[in-house]
Amino acid sequence: MGQFLSTSSKSTSRILPRKTEHDITESCSDLGHPQTPLDGLPVLKKAKGHYWYPVKGPKILDACGGAGVACLGHGCRDIIKAVTAQMESYTYASYAHFQTTPVQELSDWLIKSTGGQMQKVYVMCSGSEAIEAALKLSVEYFRWKGEPERVNFIARHDSYHGTTLGSLSVSGHHTRRAPFHPLLSPSHFHHIPACNPYREEEGQYQPQHPSNNNTTTPSPTTTPSSSSPPSAASAAAAYLSHKTAQLEAAFARLGPHTVAAVVLEPVVGAALGCMPAPAGYLAAMKAVCARHGALLVLDEVMCGMGRVGSTHAWQGETNEVGEGVGVVPDLQAVAKGFAGGYAPASALLVGARVAGLMEREGRVFTHGHTYQNHPVVAAAALAVQRAVEREGLLENVRVQGALLGRLLRERLRMHPNVGDVRGRGLFWGVEFVKDRGTKEPFEPGLGVAEKVHKTAVREFRVLVYHGQGCAGGGRGDHIMIMPAYNISAKLVAEIVERVAGAIEEVFRRL
Repeated sequence: MGQFLSTSSKSTSRILPRKTEHDITESCSDLGHPQTPLDGLPVLKKAKGHYWYPVKGPKILDACGGAGVACLGHGCRDIIKAVTAQMESYTYASYAHFQTTPVQELSDWLIKSTGGQMQKVYVMCSGSEAIEAALKLSVEYFRWKGEPERVNFIARHDSYHGTTLGSLSVSGHHTRRAPFHPLLSPSHFHHIPACNPYREEEGQYQPQHPSNNNTTTPSPTTTPSSSSPPSAASAAAAYLSHKTAQLEAAFARLGPHTVAAVVLEPVVGAALGCMPAPAGYLAAMKAVCARHGALLVLDEVMCGMGRVGSTHAWQGETNEVGEGVGVVPDLQAVAKGFAGGYAPASALLVGARVAGLMEREGRVFTHGHTYQNHPVVAAAALAVQRAVEREGLLENVRVQGALLGRLLRERLRMHPNVGDVRGRGLFWGVEFVKDRGTKEPFEPGLGVAEKVHKTAVREFRVLVYHGQGCAGGGRGDHIMIMPAYNISAKLVAEIVERVAGAIEEVFRRL
């Protein structure tokens, strides 16, 4: 059995007085997680800046923007003005009947933001829709090319790509898939192991012999005691080779000519709790796709549009020696921070390979939604992205994100039940374990992450996002901290103190 911390945070208690059980029950109940029933949720009076204001009880510091959505905080007058102006002009126009200025301007802005690497845009309303569209366009692209046998997709275990049947089929999140398993499509959606350096230590993989053709998956090995431990660089290279071999093995098993696309999150959000891909990983995955003629689909629904410090997460990718090597996808899904919660917005971005064929052959994507290319949605998203650009908030994400990560690690480094603190930009996760040495997760029934979430809201008045499954098979508890891009250093420090206090309080009680 692991250890449990037995002291609470004195520094945090000075920030916020302890609430009585009566006050807690009156002011707040289960809050924030997408699987929480609506019954008992507090009634929200308003939200302003970095705070939520319930009808009852003190204000709540917003450390996660709901589900990583409110990237500018709440109540920005410029955004509201832009949305209102568009609604006064016209609120709706069918994408099949009209082109609209907001959608054209947003599409032009998005394409420019990629340096012209992505060349076509479809505006939608949710991340699940964008992923669903990416899956369909992948298949239709290969039909246009005369390769109709390409109907298989490769994704990863412990991933989450959406809630529709198609996007849930490509997801590898055990708990969210389980109730709908009979309806999902195992014949076309296939999963390889997650990329989880915390649980797959780089040092356990030996560098492969040059003659290895990477078509099989090597087993973890232990360095013989008679030899020196591998250097950090060689261990990282061996781990990268191991992950590449897993993808190669999946192509070989399915038949490379049957694979339409590989679907990945550059930084895994809800399923793994802000787990970044190691340097060189995305480039290696793209190289495998290119070798076999498949598309690379990047799911940036949660980690994109500035969340990790670059407009698109793939633009911030580096190689093994830290050099910038933006890994351009063939298709890309964005949502959440895209319109900052001022409208339900998402988009599918189409790269040169697919868009070029569509242009050359006059192909039209057999796809459409009633609210696709909605002008009000486009106006909201464009206003949010222009505000991020105008206020230089990507730099603030990088600066405050570095501070957030450093303070979390400093504050929690001695906690025996904090196994890992990881992230990029303003996208950080904390994973909880029974024991730091063995990394053994808690049993799901204990609901450790949910307890931290509830305690944070009720007693420390800070909202964090919680989840399970980061250790695989539905096990593993984590919370995610995703404040707005315009957060200050002072509020970052306060978030860390409040969250750390909640963590300490939960394990004191356990």
